[in-house]
Amino acid sequence: MKIVIMESLGVSREVMQSLQRPFEEEGHVFCEYARTTDTAALIEEAKDADAMILANMPMPAEVLEGCENLKYIDIAFTGVDHVAMENARRRNIIVSNASGYSNESVAELGIGLAIMLLRRVPQTEARCRALGTKDGLVGNELGSRTVGIIGLGKIGSRSAELFHAFGCRILAHSRSLHTDAPAYIEQVSKEELLRRSDLVILHCPLNDSTRGMIDKEALALMKPTSFLINLARGPVVKSQDLADALNEGRIAGAAVDVFDKEPPLPAGEPLLSAKNTILTPHIAFASEESMCLRAEIVFDNLRAWMQGKPINLVR
Repeated sequence: MKIVIMESLGVSREVMQSLQRPFEEEGHVFCEYARTTDTAALIEEAKDADAMILANMPMPAEVLEGCENLKYIDIAFTGVDHVAMENARRRNIIVSNASGYSNESVAELGIGLAIMLLRRVPQTEARCRALGTKDGLVGNELGSRTVGIIGLGKIGSRSAELFHAFGCRILAHSRSLHTDAPAYIEQVSKEELLRRSDLVILHCPLNDSTRGMIDKEALALMKPTSFLINLARGPVVKSQDLADALNEGRIAGAAVDVFDKEPPLPAGEPLLSAKNTILTPHIAFASEESMCLRAEIVFDNLRAWMQGKPINLVR
């Protein structure tokens, strides 16, 4: 079979070779390409492939239509909204993802960003570089805060566990009630969560019900002393509404790792000039440990599919 790897998986050449070697010894062929958004180039690269591996690069329907032999898409990512899933379903292309590879890295970054926001680390760091002091910038401890988690999947649950370890009160909201959630998690409506939380952290998927969920009205429910952390998907939050709330002091601050478009960000991104904001270029999922685990999951997926027993299926 021919397998095309459409973008880097973020691991060393040695790791990739070790994962590919057993397949190559069986006669399978891998072709690797640099990430691109050029539709014609993507079609040319994948047109005769049996299987495709990609991470979070967009894969539009037009490209899939040009891949007549394609039978399997192996997504090295948790979310799949960047892939033309309707086209894949219609053509009976099997799709797997790598759900679970970044649970720890995303949850840990949430803790770090929460502490940075509460302790005003960006502001005090700038003050220190300007030869100043902490005067007027003393922050708060994490342990006395109420943390509201929207999205109680594996990442949200791990995030709750870590925040609980710091002594935080935990509120959570999900599409459905999680009857197996620990007793320290109080499951509430989204509106109640927004009203009561000192820190709101987003771990939800992007779908029709969550797109634009954090808008002007949702932000108006939050305390003026509260913070928002988005580690979910960019379009869950209306960026302009969040920037307005920050600049007008209607919430205290925000940390944002995901945007409407993948970084590099356009100069017109409203959050670039928003007050009291920490911005990171989509790093939550990416640690050395998570990248290695992700690559292993991807090749386990590939092996299972070749054996006729696909795993980690996305319906």
